[in-house]
Order: sequence, then C-alpha cells, then structure tokens
Amino acid sequence: MLFFCTLSSYSSRAQSDSSVVHRKKLKTFIIASGVGYGAGLVALNHIWYKNTERQSFRFFNDNAEWKQVDKLGHFYTSFYLSYTTAKALRGCHVAERKAQMIGTLTGFLMTLPIEIMDGFSDGYGASMGDVVANASGPAFFLGQQLTWNEIRIFPKFSFHRTSYAQMRPELLGDNLISEIVKDYNGQTYWLSFDVDKFTSFPKWLNIAFGYGAHRMIYARDSQNQAIGYHPFRQYYLAIDFDLSAIKTRSKVVKTLLYVANAIKLPAPAVEFSKKGSKFHAFYF
Repeated sequence: MLFFCTLSSYSSRAQSDSSVVHRKKLKTFIIASGVGYGAGLVALNHIWYKNTERQSFRFFNDNAEWKQVDKLGHFYTSFYLSYTTAKALRGCHVAERKAQMIGTLTGFLMTLPIEIMDGFSDGYGASMGDVVANASGPAFFLGQQLTWNEIRIFPKFSFHRTSYAQMRPELLGDNLISEIVKDYNGQTYWLSFDVDKFTSFPKWLNIAFGYGAHRMIYARDSQNQAIGYHPFRQYYLAIDFDLSAIKTRSKVVKTLLYVANAIKLPAPAVEFSKKGSKFHAFYF
C-alpha cells in the first residue's frame, strides 16, 4: 500500500511535467499491479495455507529448515518484484534513479504480507530469516544498479518433479502447480552471469551457478534421518541462455522473453554434492 501511495504522490507532483512522467500509463500500471498483487495473494493463500489452521501471531526460527532452499525462493521473488517494478516505472517515464529506489522498496514491502500470513498459520510462523531474504533480493537488484547501472547477474529458477511430493502431498504439493511452490527437492535456484558484460563472450551465452537440495521429506535433517533419509546439498555449474539478446519489435514477444529469461532453461550442467560429481546433458 505504501508503494501505491508513493506512486500516486509522485504522479501528482509530476502533473505539470508530462515529458517526465506518462501519467495515464502510470495510473494504469498502479491499478493493474494492485489487482494482480491481490489476486496473487489470494492464490498463494489457497495453495500454501489450505491445509493449515489460523493461530495467534507468532515468530518461528526456521533458518535450519529445507537446507535454506526456501530462503532462496524469497530472495528470487523479491528481486524480480523490484526489477519488474523499476522496469515498468521506467516505461512510464519515471526518472531512472527514482524508479530503481521505488522498485527496491516495493520488492521488500510486497513480500511482508507473506510473513504476516505465515505468522497467523499454525503450520509456520513469521520468520526473521525470511525477512532478511526478502530484503536481500531488492538489495541485490539495487546494488547492481548502483555499481553498473544495469543487471549483469540474474537470479533464475528451475524445477523438476520428484517422487517425494507423493510421500507428503499435504506439505510438498498434490499437483504440479503446488509442487512447483512447495517441493524444495525439485527446485534449483541459479545466479546467471551475463559474461559478455564483463569480458569478450557470446552475448547470448551465460554461465550459471545453481543450488538445490535433495531427500527432504521433512523440514529438518533430524526429522528426515529418523525415517532413514539423509538430505544433502547440490551445487551446479551450467551454461545458460540470455534471451534478452534476441531482438524483436513485438511487444508481446518482448514480454514473453522477459518472463522466460527469469527461468533457467534446460542445458548441460555439472552437479557437485557429497555423492560426488555428475554430468547432466539437460538439467532443469
């Protein structure tokens, strides 16, 4: 809400300078993003909290859970909330630095309601670790903008279905959509380096470093070990594709490429874990 109030205030101040801010596009963006954000919270409430009961608000330390894969999900989400907001504001002719600052603030504030919902859920609890992760994504966005005035290292996400969700569908998901959100065994988070921004390199080709974890039926290692499962971390080195290098005049295609570029596409990768190293011809 603070984000929308800030934008409305800025729009009013800029009324006399239409060459700086496109007021009609800005108002459309405010309304569309507000509706989309509200719909997203409703969908998340259904997917994530449908099997939990409400409780009095409480904090809960979950930093040792899920090998911290969940924290990377918060980092990833808040980064793209900041990046997308700033990009949309620039499209409305908001000054570049102001757009970056508002985007950074938005990425953090829009994730806070999730912590509030967690705090009132008997299955979770508000997490200060999540709050730190929510702040880290926007900070990663702003830090790159202040250093290079562009994004050179993109967080990305990939997912593959696992058999673990079938063992605890109420926690890890009971269909593809809920599994993408809940099954941390199938999630991999990446940092994709736009190498050509640092040195001579093909513009369409990136190098990505990934992180995931496996064999997690329960959140904590001790719980998994009690039933004979021993979770372990996985690290990846892979090639990646920079879809922003594709030039097109179509706004629809540009939008699709922008969305797809937040996903790590299947590509050759090397996995490193306590089990040794393993080559994947196409890892996703």
